[in-house]
Amino acid sequence: MENRNYQKELDKIIEINQKEGKIPSLLLHSCCAPCSSYCLEYLNPYFKIKDFFYNPNISPKEEYEKRVRELKRLTNEMPLKNPVEIIEGKYDPDSFFTMAKGMENLPEKGARCYKCYELRLRESAKMAARLKTDYFTTTLSISPHKNAKWLNEIGEELAKQYGVKYLPSDFKKKNGYKRSIELSKEYNLYRQDYCGCIFSKKAKDMYIKESC
Repeated sequence: MENRNYQKELDKIIEINQKEGKIPSLLLHSCCAPCSSYCLEYLNPYFKIKDFFYNPNISPKEEYEKRVRELKRLTNEMPLKNPVEIIEGKYDPDSFFTMAKGMENLPEKGARCYKCYELRLRESAKMAARLKTDYFTTTLSISPHKNAKWLNEIGEELAKQYGVKYLPSDFKKKNGYKRSIELSKEYNLYRQDYCGCIFSKKAKDMYIKESC
């Protein structure tokens, strides 16, 4: 089976909605302000966005709170065509550690990360269904360290379960990741050096130690 081009699929959806004069609603799961910057810039002209910050994987709590503040500041400072509403989900790290039980020593980008994607996207799908948005999607695919195929497969399966369309995406395309770095500099955003969970922080710290 050929690899799908999720970016082209997204562009096609936008093109169809534009021709029909529609500006659909979108629940956008955000992992942090830097990743959200390009996604908001790209999507905002075409969607009414509710930005959902749900990331129980992030530790410690101070890190979580810092990322929330940066996302709120970004949406206040960016010149967005359509208003963006920030929805902060429950900070429940226990749900992440319960999910990760037995997978603590697995390497990054493996089964634990897949289940973490699913955990966050499931809550996003539930919120999208509750709010009756037309679509839901996530900023996670902008990262070169995140598996866009997994994210889209999980999103599409959850769309069937919760009755909300998943917006296919691979935001690293069209130089999206590069643009997010530019916007981070422009808005002086805090750019974290690990994904958020204690396991990724340990991996990062180990890499630094071994590089010294």
